Amino acid sequence: MEDHRSEFRLEKMCSVLEVSRSGYYKWHCTKPSAQTLRKAQLQERIRFFFHDAQQRYGAPKITHMLHQEGHRITERTVGLYMAELGLRSCVSRTFKVTTTDSSHDLAIAPNTLNQQFTVEKPNQVWVADITYIPCREGRLFLASVMDLCTREIVGWKLAPHMKTDLVLDALKMAHDAKRPLQGLLHHSDRGSQYASHEYRSQLTQYNMKASMSRRGNCYDNASMESFHSILKKEFIYCTRFKTREQAYHDLYHYIEFFYNRKRIHGSLGYLSPARFAATFKQIS
Repeated sequence: MEDHRSEFRLEKMCSVLEVSRSGYYKWHCTKPSAQTLRKAQLQERIRFFFHDAQQRYGAPKITHMLHQEGHRITERTVGLYMAELGLRSCVSRTFKVTTTDSSHDLAIAPNTLNQQFTVEKPNQVWVADITYIPCREGRLFLASVMDLCTREIVGWKLAPHMKTDLVLDALKMAHDAKRPLQGLLHHSDRGSQYASHEYRSQLTQYNMKASMSRRGNCYDNASMESFHSILKKEFIYCTRFKTREQAYHDLYHYIEFFYNRKRIHGSLGYLSPARFAATFKQIS
C-alpha cells in the first residue's frame, strides 16, 4: 500500500515538473561532480571567513586566507563566489567633519618625517591624528596614536570635544603602554591641539621629537589617514551609535580586539599588528 502511494506521489511530481520518470531517476542517482563539491567547500570557507571578520573582508583578504589553508583559487574567482553568495564587505559613504585647526600662532615643528613611512623597528616613529565619530547622543572625537612600524594603535581616546586634553590622553596611554626609549619621532598635522604648549611640553617630558605635516598636505600623514579611513569604512559607517557609552564600548572592541589583534594587513605580510610586533620580540 505504501509503495503504491509513493509511486502515485512520484508520478504526480513528475507531471507537475514536466519531467519523465526516467529523467527523475537519472537526476536522483547522479552524484555531484568533484568540481561541484569543491565549489561548495570553497563557498563554505568563504562564508566562514567573511562572517568571522564581521563582514569586513573583501576578496583579496579572503583569497589570502584560503591560500593559507592550501586552496588554489584566484582573487577573481573568490569575488565571483562572493557575489553568488550575496556577500559584500562594508562600503563607506562620504562624510567629513574638519578636525584640524591650523589657523593659529603657535610654534610649528618641521616636517622631519617627510613621508618616510617605512620604519625598521617598533617605537621609533609614532603618528597621530583626530577624527570625528557620529553619535545620536552627541558628537564624539577620536584621537589616535599609531606605531608606524607595526601599524598598531598604541594609544587612543574618545571624547565629546577636541580640546588638548583629548590628544594628551591618547599620548599618555601610548607612552604608558609601550614605554619607548628617548628619541622617538612623533608626527602629526599642524592642529592647535598638537601645537599647544601643553602637548609640546609633554613630548619634551617623554624625550620625543616633534614632526608636523606641511599645511594642507594630507599625504604627509598618510598612514594615520589610512587607519581612520579603514575605521570608517569597516566600522563607523556600518554602525549606528545611540549613546556615547555604546560608541566607546564598540570602538574599544574594534581597535583592541579586531584591528590590533586580528585584522590582517597586506603591508605586514598578512599579519595583524600585534602578531607583526611579536616578531620583533622573538628576534630580540
